[in-house]
Amino acid sequence: MKKIKIGLISISDRASKGIYEDKGLPALKGWLNLAVLNDKEYIEHLIPDEQDLIEKTLIELVDKEKCPLVLTTGGTGPYIRDVTPDATLAVADKVMPGFGEQMRQVSLYYVPTAILSRQVGVIRKKSLILNLPGRPNAIKETLEGVKDENGNVKIHGVFASVPMCIEVIGGPRIETNEKIVKAFLPKI
Repeated sequence: MKKIKIGLISISDRASKGIYEDKGLPALKGWLNLAVLNDKEYIEHLIPDEQDLIEKTLIELVDKEKCPLVLTTGGTGPYIRDVTPDATLAVADKVMPGFGEQMRQVSLYYVPTAILSRQVGVIRKKSLILNLPGRPNAIKETLEGVKDENGNVKIHGVFASVPMCIEVIGGPRIETNEKIVKAFLPKI
């Protein structure tokens, strides 16, 4: 298995100023460490809700750092300062609408206000960028999906499709822990 470089961006005015502890980056890394079997190198950023800074950070992680996967957390709601999807769309080569649709589908299982979410998934060059919610529970839910009391999948999380997307755009094969999320990949 190849090592995968993953860009992680937590977007929060207050956490970036130290007003409260960031919980987005630890939640992302914690879930990825359980779910992804490949060795991982994380490149992390904690930044405020500033569209130009979000755009620059996304471009740096894709163009300079060559991360095949970039995950953001925070800034996806309807509030005036929530500009993560706007920044992501501004740097995109292709929009992958199914990712945002599926994240909302999973979140709607838990809360009716998920309809207010504006998460998007896009491709820039050979990288997949996904905007995830800001709450640690919602991060896990949207990546992993909805499971019944026996652990059977009721609604697939978005990560089930991430390895296939990355592979077909020229990135490394990502192997997953099937107890957490079963990826849909072509047989090799």
